[in-house]
Formats: sequence, C-alpha cells, structure tokens
Amino acid sequence: MGVDRKADLVLLQEPPGEKGRIRISHPAYEIRQRMRVWMAVRKGSGLATDKWTDLSRGANDDDMVTDVKRRGEKMTTIINVYDQRDVQTGERRARKLNWHRAIRQGGGTIMAGDMNAHSQRWYPRCREQRDATFWEEIIDEHGLEIGNDDDRPTHHWARNSEEGESTIDLTLATQPITQWTTLGGSHATGSNHEVIEWEFNVDKQEEADHVQVIGWNLAAMSQEDEEAAEKLWRELERERAHLGEECTGDDVEREAEWCQETLSKVLDAKAKKIRICARSKRWWNGKIKERRCALGREKRRGRRSEAAARAEAELQKSIRQSKSRMWNDKVQNLRGGKVWRAAKFTNPRAGATVEALTDIEGKQANTIAEKEEMLRGESFPLNDGDQYYELPPAGEAHERITEQSVERALFSQSVKKAPSADKLSNGAIRRLWKWDKTRIVGLTKAAVGTGHHKAIWKRANWVVIRKPGKEDYTQLKSYRMISPLSCMGKVVEKVVAELLSDEAERRALLRDGQFGSRKKRSAIDAAAIMVDTAHAAWKEDNITGVLLMDIKAAFPSVARGMLIHAMKAKKIDGDLI
Repeated sequence: MGVDRKADLVLLQEPPGEKGRIRISHPAYEIRQRMRVWMAVRKGSGLATDKWTDLSRGANDDDMVTDVKRRGEKMTTIINVYDQRDVQTGERRARKLNWHRAIRQGGGTIMAGDMNAHSQRWYPRCREQRDATFWEEIIDEHGLEIGNDDDRPTHHWARNSEEGESTIDLTLATQPITQWTTLGGSHATGSNHEVIEWEFNVDKQEEADHVQVIGWNLAAMSQEDEEAAEKLWRELERERAHLGEECTGDDVEREAEWCQETLSKVLDAKAKKIRICARSKRWWNGKIKERRCALGREKRRGRRSEAAARAEAELQKSIRQSKSRMWNDKVQNLRGGKVWRAAKFTNPRAGATVEALTDIEGKQANTIAEKEEMLRGESFPLNDGDQYYELPPAGEAHERITEQSVERALFSQSVKKAPSADKLSNGAIRRLWKWDKTRIVGLTKAAVGTGHHKAIWKRANWVVIRKPGKEDYTQLKSYRMISPLSCMGKVVEKVVAELLSDEAERRALLRDGQFGSRKKRSAIDAAAIMVDTAHAAWKEDNITGVLLMDIKAAFPSVARGMLIHAMKAKKIDGDLI
C-alpha cells in the first residue's frame, strides 16, 4: 500500500507475529522494527534518519522516535506510538517516554499512532471519556495540533453482538497537518483500524541555497573581472565613512559586518561561485552527464517506463566504470609508502553514525542535541576561573599597529586555508587589501582599541572527525573537533600576537627556558639544549632524567580570570588583554 501511495514514511502499530518479533523486508523500504511499533522509510525519498536509541529499549519498546531530514529542509521528529495497557502489569509503557525531550522544541514534531484514548476533543460523538487525560495534557502543554478529521472515526469495534466506532488513532503535530484522511475501499486491511494518510509541510532551512556555495573561484578571475570587482567595491564603500578615534565596540561590530557582507556581494557579482554537487566529483565526465540527461528525458516522458529503467541502469554503470578507472589509474602511479596508505581504503569501513557517545565519566549522549552539547563541552570546558575577572582600562597598544604589521599578519597565512562560515578565504581578504588598505588597517586598530574580538569573527561551522586507529568510536575521546574561523579575525589575532610578543621580549617578561612562540627559537633549540645538558651530566658520571608533560586541552581549558589577573600583574597593555 505504501508503494502504491508513494508514501515516504509508513508507521505501523501492533506488527505481525508474536510481539513483533517476525522480521520482514521490502525492496522499496528500509524498515526499522521495535517490539510494538515499526517504521518504514522509502528508499530514494531523500530522507535521512537518525534514530534516538535511548528511546528504543526496555520500557520504551511501545514508542519509536526518529529524526528525519531531507536536504535543504529542517529536521522533523517522527514519533510512532502504541499506547496499550500491559496485560501483566496493567501499566501503559508508552507513557514512560520522556516526552519533554522527545517533542522537538522550536522545531517540527509529528506524533502518530494508536493512543487507545477516548475523548470528545478529537471525536465529538464520544459518549464516555476514557484514558485520555494523559494525551490531553501532552497536547495542552506542548501546544500540539490535532490533525484528525472530527467526522472520520479511525476504529471500528464489535463486542457481544454490538458494533460501534470511535477515534483512538491520533495524529498530533507542532505544525499544521496539511492533509489528513482515512483510506478505505481497495486500501482496506484485515485490521479493525483504518489506514490513515497524512501530509505535512516542512520549513526550508534558512539560506539552503547559500549553504551549497562554499566560496568563489578567485584564481579564475580575469584582469577585467578584477578591475570590475575593484570598481564595484569603490562604488559601494564611497558612502561608508571610515572608523574614527572615538568609535565604540558596536561601531566596530557593524563595520566588520559591513565589510564581510559587501565583499561577499562584490564577489557574488564578479567571481564564479564554487558549488558542491555531483559534478564536483573527480570521476564526473561527459559520458555520465550525457546519460544523466537521457535519464531525465525518459522520466519526463513516462515515470515508470522501461526506457527510464534502462537509462538509469546505464547511468549507474557509467558511474561505476568511471570510479573504477580513476581508482586503477591512481593505484598504478603509487610508489613507496603511498601504496600502503592507499591499501587502507580497500578495508571495510565502520558506519559513519554512532548510536551513542560516552564521555570519560561514563555519561551517555544519544540524541543529536545531546551529542552536540557533549562535544561542545569537550572543546570548550567550563572553568570556575572564567567568571571572576575585571578587564583593565584601554591601553595604547593599538596606536603601534601599522600598515606593515597588518600586511605581515595577512600575507603570513596560506591562501589554501579553508574559510569559515562567511566563505571569505585569505585570497578574498588579500584582494580587499589591494583595494582598500586603509579600511582594513582602521578596522584592525579599532578592534584592538575597543578590547573585544568581534562576534562576527567567532562564528564557525564545527566539523567532527574521527581520530584514526581508535578501537572504540563510541568514546568521546575518539573524536576531534575542527572549526575554520574567520580569516579577517585571524589577521587581527596575529597582529595582537605580534604586539604581545614584542612587549614580552622588550620587557623581558619571559624566562630563558621558554622556547614556544618566540622569534629565533624553536623546538629544535630546546632539544639541542636537552642533549647538551645530558652529555655534560654523563661526563660527570651523573644519571640524567627527562620529565615530559602534556596538558590535556591546554588552550580551551585556560581560566580566563587567572590569565587576565596574571597579565595585569605583569602590567601588560590594556589593549592586549
């Protein structure tokens, strides 16, 4: 039936077999099974699912909570419910679910199933209110809408030569159900419950199209494009005054936002955008493109035609051949250690998703939100020392910032570095430097002078990657978080780092044993001194020992309050704190 109706999701309660233990499969659907509820997702529907595993064990076998998402759309939580009294204990296990956590706050949630509850709120002809208080409270507390049609009963019963009908199968949602109906006739089943079909609209992700653009192909810009881009920038910035000596932190924030938005607007107009799509793959070629177009033509003529099936098979065959040819060419050209690195790709890979993450204290995170919170806490641990500090008054360090210092900070960074969420790479900032040095220097001076790193430079998209060679990827320590930051923000950071280094060297604030982050010193120098000291000790017939210490998460674990207190004690310029 689901295939006939082209349903993306199929929810089933009271599955066949003893307590749902029978296993079935269907070529068109991926089926997720729980003891009392099943859910099927149509293959090719574009829906990505993430099951909340903490809600699928033990007492919660009567519920199934699944996050579904189609590309470009917001996440929607689907809850499949079978609320029936247990024969032995008399309790309703489905109601033990943590509904406050399951119902997505600020997002879409659809709750559907057999609630076995009678109320006039969803069936006006109900004569006796029974087992409905719990669901009425859930509806009121979370502001759920009842999608059912008042005039369409969902359950038909017969007892002791009496027959009747009622509505006990509900569809509840945090957003309007656009279509709800019961299917009869040719869609009738052996159950005394109606087959229910419903539809809902999912909000599009903000800037969904914008996310597909990852930057601009600056290297492909011609001389005419460069000149046109510079001309457009000068036209847009002509009416924009430069920051003055008396500017505030809010003024600097607005200036940083304006520069980012205007530069993006100029590049949108004059540079070719880089988009991520199937054609971005190295194996994409003209033959694949031709067969993809042929498949599109056949689908428009007749969706279920044999010609369309043949065209799709030819397309997949071309993709497989192209991938195989590319891999073989790569392997044939490998030499030395690269052969063994390539061999790793021939081994089976573990799944990309993990049901649960466990931190060092044994706490588990199961939902996407819980995993994000745990990973964020690992990367930015809270520190009691962060809340006890007072910033010093502004200093004079910003006056020492020159055009040369900003240029050194900008051109010391590689243009190959990945940009942040703003998509502005170091190459883009270098073009802005060529067009308007004065504005960048003024922005850098003002940012340092106001003593705050601007919020727009702190925005980043976090990416979680696995540490290679780990045995257990359910452990939090098996992952590393990376986040490309704003390239303009990095320029300001490098300028401040140079000012700090110069002041520390000039005032001899660092001990002689400090080698890191100092000019004309490196780890090689530290190793050479260690070796020389050991040799000198051996000549005196002494035993030499070396104690090597590694501080876990040293940078994110720094107590800002203690650091600021130490810098104030050293009388560091207020602009640099």
